[in-house]
Amino acid sequence: MSNPATIYEVASRAGVSISTVSLAINHPSRVSAKTRAHVLQVADELGFVPKERAIARAKAGVGRIAMVAPFSSYPSFAERMAGALEALGQDGTQLVVFDHEDIATSDSPLLETLPVRGHVDGLIIMGIPLQDAAAERLATRLPTVLIDQKHPLLSSVWVDDFGGGQLVGARLVAGGHRRVVFVRETETSFLDDSPAQQRVDGLRSVLGADAVREITVSRTPSAGREVVDAYWRGDSDWVPTAAFAHRDLVALSVLGAAREAGLHVPSDVSVIGFDDDDAAAALDLSTVANPLRESGRQAIRLLRDLIAHPDTAPTQVELPLMFRARGSSGAAVQA
Repeated sequence: MSNPATIYEVASRAGVSISTVSLAINHPSRVSAKTRAHVLQVADELGFVPKERAIARAKAGVGRIAMVAPFSSYPSFAERMAGALEALGQDGTQLVVFDHEDIATSDSPLLETLPVRGHVDGLIIMGIPLQDAAAERLATRLPTVLIDQKHPLLSSVWVDDFGGGQLVGARLVAGGHRRVVFVRETETSFLDDSPAQQRVDGLRSVLGADAVREITVSRTPSAGREVVDAYWRGDSDWVPTAAFAHRDLVALSVLGAAREAGLHVPSDVSVIGFDDDDAAAALDLSTVANPLRESGRQAIRLLRDLIAHPDTAPTQVELPLMFRARGSSGAAVQA
């Protein structure tokens, strides 16, 4: 059996200094993306794992898993993490949490280097789009499970966002709605099939393209006012009778702004969200219930299986969605 590659060999093959290799792996933001990608490619080719991590893995793993998500941008991910913690229980496994800057950010030095660092036994990535190069490295070097995203090389836990949009569309059609505005926040994702996009596509598949318009709002508390100003103040010639937001906090902002503007909910406008956060129930918001905690529990189950059996083929787990009818939705006034 050949000896494992050393950091000196990685540096020599890559044509860089040992310190550059160390920075690329342990402090990736301190080197350029081009240099980091080159060093990591060489590390992959040589199968390099830092010495202390290789020893730990040879014994019994390091007893630690990582979770990466845009926690500070989207509170719903904390609910998924709670489910993961429930599934971990008291078995002694440490959960290391990394806050990713934004759900729409695709270039992540952290996700590029985690498989090479070797300081965790497994990884859960929530809601972050992956480029193929990062997915390939994860698939070969670190047991990984995705939540709210899919990639053919990796196991994932997901919901049918297109089907969720269809659920909302069916309810709105039954309520007599013929003009609906879909409210989404600014995204810079390189993907064309983000959850928000899938939801509006599902909505259009039921109502028809001409019945649905979109508005992109800022990720601020005033997002709801932007919607009301665009469609219910002034002389808009297209007045929707319902607003469907891609997540509950945005829908609640629209709900508050509509009432502030003197609109009656739901007789003037119905408002619907997505996720079924605690605030949705408290404020009587109709929404699509997303099994957030269950997704965290399922991800831990899949990850444990992958850690125990690394050669297992990727597994895809789809969780069901359910419409929660509350006071913010109802029959529209026909126009």
